[in-house]
Amino acid sequence: MGAEATEQALVTGASGFIGRALVPALLAKGYGVVATSRRPVTRSQPGVEWRTCDLLQATSLQPLFEGVSVAYFLVHSMGGGDANYRELERRSAHAFADAAARAGVRRIVYLGGPAPAGTPSEHLQSRLEVGEILRAAPVPVVELRASMVVGHGSASWQIVRDLAMRLPVMLLPKWLGSRTRPVALDDVVHGLVAAASVPLQHSEWFDVPGPEILNGKQILERIAAVAGRHFLAIDVPLLTPQLSALWLRLVTRTNFALARELVVGLEEDLLPRDERYWSLIRHAPLISFDDAVRRALANE
Repeated sequence: MGAEATEQALVTGASGFIGRALVPALLAKGYGVVATSRRPVTRSQPGVEWRTCDLLQATSLQPLFEGVSVAYFLVHSMGGGDANYRELERRSAHAFADAAARAGVRRIVYLGGPAPAGTPSEHLQSRLEVGEILRAAPVPVVELRASMVVGHGSASWQIVRDLAMRLPVMLLPKWLGSRTRPVALDDVVHGLVAAASVPLQHSEWFDVPGPEILNGKQILERIAAVAGRHFLAIDVPLLTPQLSALWLRLVTRTNFALARELVVGLEEDLLPRDERYWSLIRHAPLISFDDAVRRALANE
């Protein structure tokens, strides 16, 4: 069912990886879209209104929510390399939640990261903290937790894509034995759109996993196989995530500060609690990992 003609969805981070895919999906469902950026945007798109804001500047936030019923929080500060990004993200989340409550927004949707069984990395801890802040606010929140999102433009995808496509032989560090459930971009976008209207009694978080459990080595091997490349991995258990991040600077095009934080977060399994969200929104079947890889490579 489409949105009411008057319903507006606010998308922060609309020019980012997820935002660029979410905006047309929301338009297709009948929403008008208010898209945000920190700098003025001159391009025109039917059904999309661009508004400029800085989430750390409270005075720029309130006009952002005018006429908005559902707000998507898709921004994070980690890629900027600021050593205090956790504090910046906490401040942004508090300001966003407060402004949404004052404006009478009916729902916030947030895309965060998974919780490992052990101690989270600083990056994952920050993503979880943002979710906690938003869910503690008055506006009901749907928090979706995804691990690796497979799609062109995803930082985590770019890292494994470059490793699999640029290195014929790789020294395999122990952390690439960690398991996760990579999820296709199209499935994540479907979940985000559905989150605007899914029945909700109170703020809640859900995992949004892909269909397969894969470790890092398997991910690299499968990418290479889809691309028709030979890939050989040699186990080197003493190569830590911190050391691995240093040679990533030479291999991957991903922002180094961002790559370092993502790799350090791979020391433990990143597996979901369950997959009930997909059943709740009646979304099946999920896109296979190999098909997600094909789509990502085709979109380069």
